[in-house]
Amino acid sequence: MSADDHPDSTAFQARRLEIRDRLDRLPGATAGTVAERSAWFEDVYKGAGGDAAAIPWADLKPKDILVTWLKKNPGNGARALDIACGLGDNAAALAAGGYRVTAFDISTSAIDWAASRFPDAGIEFCTGDLLAPPPDWIEGFDLVHECYTLQSFTGEMRAAGFAAVVRLVKPGGRLVVIARSRDEHQPVDGPPWPLQPSEFAQFEALGLKKLGARIYVVERPGRIIPHRFMVFRKPG
Repeated sequence: MSADDHPDSTAFQARRLEIRDRLDRLPGATAGTVAERSAWFEDVYKGAGGDAAAIPWADLKPKDILVTWLKKNPGNGARALDIACGLGDNAAALAAGGYRVTAFDISTSAIDWAASRFPDAGIEFCTGDLLAPPPDWIEGFDLVHECYTLQSFTGEMRAAGFAAVVRLVKPGGRLVVIARSRDEHQPVDGPPWPLQPSEFAQFEALGLKKLGARIYVVERPGRIIPHRFMVFRKPG
Protein backbone atom coordinates (compact mmCIF):
# COMPACT_ATOMS: atom_id res chain seq x y z
CA MET A 1 0.00 0.00 0.00
CA SER A 2 1.43 3.36 -1.03
CA ALA A 3 1.28 6.39 1.27
CA ASP A 4 -1.54 7.87 -0.84
CA ASP A 5 -3.60 4.69 -0.41
CA HIS A 6 -3.61 4.87 3.39
CA PRO A 7 -6.98 6.07 4.78
CA ASP A 8 -5.24 8.59 7.03
CA SER A 9 -3.40 10.27 4.18
CA THR A 10 -4.42 13.69 2.87
CA ALA A 11 -4.53 12.41 -0.71
CA PHE A 12 -6.82 9.49 0.21
CA GLN A 13 -9.24 11.75 2.09
CA ALA A 14 -9.26 14.29 -0.75
CA ARG A 15 -10.17 11.57 -3.25
CA ARG A 16 -12.88 10.31 -0.91
CA LEU A 17 -14.53 13.70 -0.54
CA GLU A 18 -14.51 14.28 -4.28
CA ILE A 19 -15.95 10.84 -5.03
CA ARG A 20 -18.57 10.98 -2.25
CA ASP A 21 -20.35 13.91 -3.89
CA ARG A 22 -20.63 11.94 -7.11
CA LEU A 23 -21.91 8.83 -5.34
CA ASP A 24 -24.60 10.80 -3.55
CA ARG A 25 -26.00 11.88 -6.92
CA LEU A 26 -26.37 8.35 -8.27
CA PRO A 27 -29.90 6.84 -8.44
CA GLY A 28 -30.73 4.96 -5.26
CA ALA A 29 -28.18 6.81 -3.13
CA THR A 30 -30.60 8.17 -0.56
CA ALA A 31 -33.80 6.14 -0.95
CA GLY A 32 -35.57 3.66 -3.16
CA THR A 33 -36.63 0.04 -3.34
CA VAL A 34 -34.44 -2.87 -2.28
CA ALA A 35 -33.49 -3.37 -5.94
CA GLU A 36 -32.56 0.29 -6.39
CA ARG A 37 -30.48 0.39 -3.22
CA SER A 38 -28.80 -2.89 -4.16
CA ALA A 39 -27.91 -1.49 -7.57
CA TRP A 40 -26.45 1.62 -5.92
CA PHE A 41 -24.17 -0.42 -3.66
CA GLU A 42 -23.04 -2.51 -6.62
CA ASP A 43 -22.33 0.68 -8.57
CA VAL A 44 -20.24 2.00 -5.68
CA TYR A 45 -18.06 -1.09 -5.34
CA LYS A 46 -17.75 -1.88 -9.05
CA GLY A 47 -17.15 1.75 -9.98
CA ALA A 48 -14.38 2.08 -7.39
CA GLY A 49 -12.00 0.21 -9.65
CA GLY A 50 -10.06 -1.09 -6.67
CA ASP A 51 -9.64 2.33 -5.04
CA ALA A 52 -10.84 2.05 -1.43
CA ALA A 53 -11.10 5.84 -1.23
CA ALA A 54 -14.21 5.45 -3.40
CA ILE A 55 -15.93 3.40 -0.67
CA PRO A 56 -16.97 6.08 1.86
CA TRP A 57 -17.30 3.66 4.80
CA ALA A 58 -14.14 1.60 4.17
CA ASP A 59 -11.41 2.06 6.80
CA LEU A 60 -9.22 -0.83 5.53
CA LYS A 61 -9.05 -2.10 9.10
CA PRO A 62 -11.53 -3.60 11.56
CA LYS A 63 -13.36 -1.42 14.04
CA ASP A 64 -11.12 -0.91 17.06
CA ILE A 65 -14.01 -1.44 19.47
CA LEU A 66 -14.79 -4.80 17.88
CA VAL A 67 -11.18 -5.93 18.13
CA THR A 68 -11.12 -4.98 21.82
CA TRP A 69 -14.34 -6.91 22.47
CA LEU A 70 -13.08 -9.99 20.63
CA LYS A 71 -10.03 -10.20 22.88
CA LYS A 72 -12.37 -10.89 25.80
CA ASN A 73 -14.88 -12.91 23.78
CA PRO A 74 -13.01 -15.43 21.62
CA GLY A 75 -14.99 -17.66 19.31
CA ASN A 76 -13.46 -21.06 20.07
CA GLY A 77 -14.99 -22.37 16.87
CA ALA A 78 -18.44 -20.81 17.27
CA ARG A 79 -20.27 -19.79 14.12
CA ALA A 80 -20.41 -16.05 13.30
CA LEU A 81 -22.13 -13.97 10.63
CA ASP A 82 -20.85 -10.60 9.44
CA ILE A 83 -23.72 -8.60 7.93
CA ALA A 84 -22.93 -6.45 4.88
CA CYS A 85 -19.22 -7.18 5.19
CA GLY A 86 -17.99 -4.69 2.59
CA LEU A 87 -14.26 -5.12 2.07
CA GLY A 88 -14.05 -7.77 4.79
CA ASP A 89 -11.96 -6.22 7.56
CA ASN A 90 -14.42 -6.91 10.39
CA ALA A 91 -15.01 -10.43 9.08
CA ALA A 92 -11.25 -11.02 9.18
CA ALA A 93 -11.15 -9.80 12.79
CA LEU A 94 -13.92 -12.24 13.71
CA ALA A 95 -12.00 -15.08 12.05
CA ALA A 96 -8.79 -14.08 13.83
CA GLY A 97 -10.80 -14.15 17.06
CA GLY A 98 -11.55 -17.83 16.63
CA TYR A 99 -14.97 -17.75 14.93
CA ARG A 100 -16.07 -19.73 11.88
CA VAL A 101 -17.18 -16.81 9.78
CA THR A 102 -19.76 -16.38 7.07
CA ALA A 103 -19.62 -12.86 5.62
CA PHE A 104 -22.09 -11.53 3.10
CA ASP A 105 -22.86 -8.39 1.17
CA ILE A 106 -25.55 -7.50 -1.33
CA SER A 107 -22.85 -6.35 -3.77
CA THR A 108 -21.09 -9.12 -5.70
CA SER A 109 -18.22 -6.74 -6.44
CA ALA A 110 -17.75 -6.14 -2.71
CA ILE A 111 -17.62 -9.88 -2.05
CA ASP A 112 -15.08 -10.47 -4.82
CA TRP A 113 -12.93 -7.63 -3.47
CA ALA A 114 -13.15 -8.85 0.14
CA ALA A 115 -12.30 -12.42 -0.82
CA SER A 116 -9.26 -11.23 -2.76
CA ARG A 117 -8.04 -9.30 0.30
CA PHE A 118 -8.42 -12.20 2.74
CA PRO A 119 -7.95 -15.38 0.69
CA ASP A 120 -6.45 -17.40 3.55
CA ALA A 121 -8.65 -16.27 6.46
CA GLY A 122 -11.00 -19.25 6.24
CA ILE A 123 -14.02 -16.98 5.71
CA GLU A 124 -17.04 -18.02 3.67
CA PHE A 125 -17.70 -14.90 1.59
CA CYS A 126 -21.01 -14.85 -0.28
CA THR A 127 -23.52 -12.51 -1.87
CA GLY A 128 -26.70 -12.21 0.17
CA ASP A 129 -29.66 -10.04 1.14
CA LEU A 130 -30.32 -9.31 4.81
CA LEU A 131 -34.05 -9.05 4.12
CA ALA A 132 -34.18 -12.37 2.25
CA PRO A 133 -31.53 -14.68 3.77
CA PRO A 134 -31.15 -18.39 3.03
CA PRO A 135 -33.43 -20.51 5.25
CA ASP A 136 -30.52 -22.18 7.04
CA TRP A 137 -29.30 -18.77 8.25
CA ILE A 138 -32.40 -18.24 10.38
CA GLU A 139 -31.33 -18.65 14.02
CA GLY A 140 -28.16 -20.18 12.62
CA PHE A 141 -25.35 -18.17 14.23
CA ASP A 142 -23.79 -18.04 17.68
CA LEU A 143 -22.66 -14.47 16.97
CA VAL A 144 -24.14 -11.95 14.55
CA HIS A 145 -22.20 -8.77 13.86
CA GLU A 146 -24.10 -5.76 12.51
CA CYS A 147 -21.99 -2.71 11.73
CA TYR A 148 -23.38 0.33 9.87
CA THR A 149 -25.99 -1.59 7.85
CA LEU A 150 -29.23 -0.43 9.48
CA GLN A 151 -28.10 3.19 9.38
CA SER A 152 -27.92 2.94 5.59
CA PHE A 153 -31.62 2.02 5.33
CA THR A 154 -34.67 4.26 5.19
CA GLY A 155 -38.42 3.72 5.08
CA GLU A 156 -39.78 0.18 4.91
CA MET A 157 -36.31 -1.33 4.54
CA ARG A 158 -35.23 0.25 7.83
CA ALA A 159 -38.41 -0.85 9.59
CA ALA A 160 -37.85 -4.45 8.46
CA GLY A 161 -34.12 -4.46 9.09
CA PHE A 162 -34.17 -4.78 12.87
CA ALA A 163 -36.24 -7.96 12.89
CA ALA A 164 -34.18 -9.30 9.98
CA VAL A 165 -31.01 -8.95 12.06
CA VAL A 166 -32.51 -10.51 15.18
CA ARG A 167 -33.86 -13.60 13.45
CA LEU A 168 -30.32 -14.59 12.39
CA VAL A 169 -29.18 -15.04 16.01
CA LYS A 170 -29.30 -18.56 17.41
CA PRO A 171 -31.16 -19.03 20.73
CA GLY A 172 -28.50 -18.42 23.36
CA GLY A 173 -26.40 -16.53 20.81
CA ARG A 174 -25.24 -12.91 20.82
CA LEU A 175 -25.68 -9.88 18.62
CA VAL A 176 -23.03 -7.15 18.41
CA VAL A 177 -24.21 -3.81 17.00
CA ILE A 178 -22.00 -0.89 15.97
CA ALA A 179 -23.77 2.21 14.67
CA ARG A 180 -23.70 5.95 14.49
CA SER A 181 -26.16 7.43 16.96
CA ARG A 182 -28.20 10.61 17.38
CA ASP A 183 -30.69 12.09 19.82
CA GLU A 184 -34.34 11.20 19.40
CA HIS A 185 -35.88 13.08 16.44
CA GLN A 186 -32.61 14.94 15.80
CA PRO A 187 -32.68 16.05 12.15
CA VAL A 188 -30.14 14.37 9.92
CA ASP A 189 -29.20 14.77 6.27
CA GLY A 190 -28.24 11.25 5.27
CA PRO A 191 -26.91 8.98 4.15
CA PRO A 192 -26.14 7.60 6.62
CA TRP A 193 -29.06 8.04 9.01
CA PRO A 194 -27.75 7.38 12.56
CA LEU A 195 -29.90 5.31 14.90
CA GLN A 196 -32.05 6.94 17.57
CA PRO A 197 -32.46 5.61 21.15
CA SER A 198 -35.91 4.25 20.27
CA GLU A 199 -34.35 2.28 17.42
CA PHE A 200 -31.63 0.74 19.56
CA ALA A 201 -34.45 -0.23 21.95
CA GLN A 202 -36.09 -2.25 19.19
CA PHE A 203 -33.62 -5.07 19.73
CA GLU A 204 -34.97 -5.58 23.25
CA ALA A 205 -38.54 -5.16 22.03
CA LEU A 206 -37.81 -8.04 19.64
CA GLY A 207 -36.87 -10.28 22.54
CA LEU A 208 -33.14 -9.81 23.04
CA LYS A 209 -31.54 -9.09 26.39
CA LYS A 210 -29.04 -6.23 26.52
CA LEU A 211 -25.71 -7.39 27.95
CA GLY A 212 -23.75 -4.17 27.58
CA ALA A 213 -23.49 -0.84 25.82
CA ARG A 214 -20.91 1.83 25.25
CA ILE A 215 -21.38 5.35 23.94
CA TYR A 216 -18.29 6.77 22.24
CA VAL A 217 -17.22 9.11 19.46
CA VAL A 218 -15.24 8.68 16.27
CA GLU A 219 -13.21 11.68 15.15
CA ARG A 220 -12.94 12.61 11.51
CA PRO A 221 -11.43 15.78 9.99
CA GLY A 222 -13.70 18.57 11.20
CA ARG A 223 -16.25 16.16 12.72
CA ILE A 224 -16.97 14.29 15.91
CA ILE A 225 -19.40 11.43 15.26
CA PRO A 226 -21.38 9.85 18.14
CA HIS A 227 -21.55 6.04 18.12
CA ARG A 228 -22.96 3.20 20.16
CA PHE A 229 -21.56 -0.29 20.64
CA MET A 230 -24.13 -2.71 22.03
CA VAL A 231 -24.19 -6.43 22.84
CA PHE A 232 -27.37 -8.49 23.17
CA ARG A 233 -28.23 -12.12 23.83
CA LYS A 234 -31.18 -14.09 22.48
CA PRO A 235 -32.82 -16.17 25.24
CA GLY A 236 -32.77 -19.91 24.80
